[in-house]
Amino acid sequence: MALPKRKISKSRKNKRRTHWTAKPINLIECPRCHEYKLPHHVCPSCGYYNGERIIPEKKSAEAKAK
Repeated sequence: MALPKRKISKSRKNKRRTHWTAKPINLIECPRCHEYKLPHHVCPSCGYYNGERIIPEKKSAEAKAK
């Protein structure tokens, strides 16, 4: 099995790992309801994507009672 000839210093190891950081979540404002959502996803609060209704509106309990 191959072994390293020299110890890798902490600074050299940390330089290699500089890009391992977690990226922040990019949220945008929904143009219809102004809630925050992920880009290129259906808005979970209003159900619209790109100006079209994708998720049907939930029926209220009053409409079912009639």
